[in-house]
Amino acid sequence: MHVFVTGATGWVGSAVVDELIAAGHTVTGLARSDDKAAVLAATGAKVVRGTLDDLDLLRAAAGSADGVIHTAFNHDFSRFADNAAQDRRAIEALGEALAGSARPLLVTSGVARLVSGRVATEADRPSSDPSYPRRSEAAAQALAERGVRAATIRLAPSVHGLGDHGFIPTLIGMAREKGVSAYVGDGLNRWAGVHRLDAARLYRLAIEQERLEPAYHAIADEGVPFKAIAEVIGRRLGLPVESRDREHFGWFGPFAGLDMAASSARTRSLLHWTPTGPDLLNDIDQPGYYGE
Repeated sequence: MHVFVTGATGWVGSAVVDELIAAGHTVTGLARSDDKAAVLAATGAKVVRGTLDDLDLLRAAAGSADGVIHTAFNHDFSRFADNAAQDRRAIEALGEALAGSARPLLVTSGVARLVSGRVATEADRPSSDPSYPRRSEAAAQALAERGVRAATIRLAPSVHGLGDHGFIPTLIGMAREKGVSAYVGDGLNRWAGVHRLDAARLYRLAIEQERLEPAYHAIADEGVPFKAIAEVIGRRLGLPVESRDREHFGWFGPFAGLDMAASSARTRSLLHWTPTGPDLLNDIDQPGYYGE
């Protein structure tokens, strides 16, 4: 199978590329710079140079592939609404290229704000709350309603592993800067987690399916209390662990207090997917997370 992957040099996308190639698939990946193109080419993948704004290029690359995995997203949260709109346009362009065929499109989203007060499942559908502008899954659903074989992979808020540059390193950097490893309120809001390589395997298993479900959950740890994450970071850095208000976290405040627990029971059953990587708390307790 020939798969076109956006975000092919990113944290998740690069692991997806490696997983696909190891399983015997051929890969074309999107890269936005010479340096990233060289890294991607070294994996054995073909390279398309461009960005998510190059819609004609996306259509052409998707049109020549047997399937598409969209992992790219600009995580500059100071421009979150603009980046969400860019993401939606890219998904629509990819879908246009696949319309009228049976070729699959996997779109990446998350479990943030999926439900409140309980563990989210694959059957839940995202809200249209305008305060959270990301519409990746809604764009995939709209394509599916038009006959495109589109589905969503919902990632855990922490896709962890050595080399991580996501939310956990953000919390570590913030703790170092402010001298305290903090949580919001009682810290019992939960975060789901998944190891990066387990997530990559899930993408590969999903795109190999003849029939796609609307959504799959890349979730290993169903719900880790945020306070427990702060406690590991505090112990590692030798800092106090204390409750703070959301303003303490700056731009990260809306995420720090969210309850983002999710189950992957249906995904595991459908794809025969069993996470094998370390759990979130043990993984972030490694020296490598702290530059040791």
